[in-house]
Amino acid sequence: MTDMVYGSAPVAGGEPVLPKWWRTIDRWALSAVLLLFSIGIVLGLAASVPLAEKNGLAPFHYVQRQAMFGGLALGVMFVVSMMGPQLVRRLAVLGFLAALIALLGLPLFGTDFGKGAVRWYSLGFASFQPSEFLKPGFIVVAAWMMAAAQDIGGPPGRLWSFFLCTAIVLLLAMQPDFGQAALILFGWGVMWFVGGAPMVLILGLAGLVIAGGFTAYNSSEHFARRIDGFLSPDVDPRTQLGYATNAIQEGGFFGVGIGEGQVKWSLPDAHTDFIIAVAAEEYGLILVLLIIALYGTVVIRSLLRLSRERDPFIRLAGTGLACVVGVQAMINMGVAVRLLPAKGMTLPFVSYGGSSVIASGIAVGMLLAFTRNRPQGEIGEILRGRFR
Repeated sequence: MTDMVYGSAPVAGGEPVLPKWWRTIDRWALSAVLLLFSIGIVLGLAASVPLAEKNGLAPFHYVQRQAMFGGLALGVMFVVSMMGPQLVRRLAVLGFLAALIALLGLPLFGTDFGKGAVRWYSLGFASFQPSEFLKPGFIVVAAWMMAAAQDIGGPPGRLWSFFLCTAIVLLLAMQPDFGQAALILFGWGVMWFVGGAPMVLILGLAGLVIAGGFTAYNSSEHFARRIDGFLSPDVDPRTQLGYATNAIQEGGFFGVGIGEGQVKWSLPDAHTDFIIAVAAEEYGLILVLLIIALYGTVVIRSLLRLSRERDPFIRLAGTGLACVVGVQAMINMGVAVRLLPAKGMTLPFVSYGGSSVIASGIAVGMLLAFTRNRPQGEIGEILRGRFR
C-alpha cells in the first residue's frame, strides 16, 4: 500500500563484476603473469620444435598444445581471481580432496612415462599430475586450519595441518617426488612461521627436514644419484646439466640470436625443466633477468598487499601461495645453473606442461583473489588503535 501511495524506492544496483574486479585487482602482478605466459610461448617456438620432429609430429605441435592449455589456465585464473575469499576456500577444499584421492590412486593406476617415478595418469590425449593441483589446495586448507586455531576456543589447527603436511610429504616421497614434497613442506613452514610459531619449533622442524634428507639419501638410489651429481666438482658435458651449463655460458649477455641456439637439440627436457637454458642461450642474460624480475613482481607485490591484510586466513593463504610460486621458479632456475640438485620441476607459466600451467593458473588466481583491495582498515591502524 505504501508503494502505491508514495511510489517504490529505487534499488541501488551494486558495482558490476568486471569494473569492480579491475579496480581492486593487483594489475602489476596480473601483467607480470601475462608477460611470463607470452615469454613461454615465444620460447616454446624454439625449444619444442626438435622434440616434435623427433616424435614425427608437426613442428609446432607442442606450442599449439601449450597455447591451448595456457588459454585454459588463464581463463581459470581470471575466473578464480573474481571470487571472494570464502568461495575460493570452499572450492580449494573440494579440489584438495579430489587431488588427494588421485594421489592415493597413483600406485594402482598411475604411470611413470619411463622416468622412474609414478607421478602421472595417462589420459591418452594428455597426462594428469595430481601433485600439481594438490599444492594450491593444500596451502589454502592448511591456512584455514591455522587461522581457525587463532580463534578463542578454536580447534588445534596448527597440529592438524602438521599431520596433514607430514602425510602428504610421505606420499610424495614414495613416488619418489622430492621436489613437490619440498615445495609443500616449504609452503606450510612459511605459513607456520607467519602464523606465529615459536622459533624452537621451527628449529626442530628444520632438524627433522635435515634428518629426512639423510634418510632419503641412504634409502633412495634416485635421490642419492642426484645429490652425488650435484656435489661432484666435474660436470659431464653429455648430461642435461652439462648441456644446460654450456648453453648459459654460450648465451652471454645478449644471446646467440633467435633460433640459433643448439641446446634444444641436445636436451630432451629443453621445453620443460630446462626452458631457462634455451632462454639464456638464444636471448642472453637480459631475458633471464626479465623473467626473474617478473616473478619477483608477483611475489613482492603480493606480500606487500598481504602485509596490510586483517583476515588471518587470507594473510596466511596468500603468503603460502606467493612463496610457493616464487620458490618453484627459483628451484627451476637454480637447477639449470647448478645452484641446486637436479629436480623435475617446471617454470610456472613458461615451461610446457598441461598440469603445470593449469595448476599455476589456479594458484595465481587464488593469490590475485586474496590480494584484491577490500574495504577494511589497515592492520597498522588496528594495532595502533589497540595500544592507545
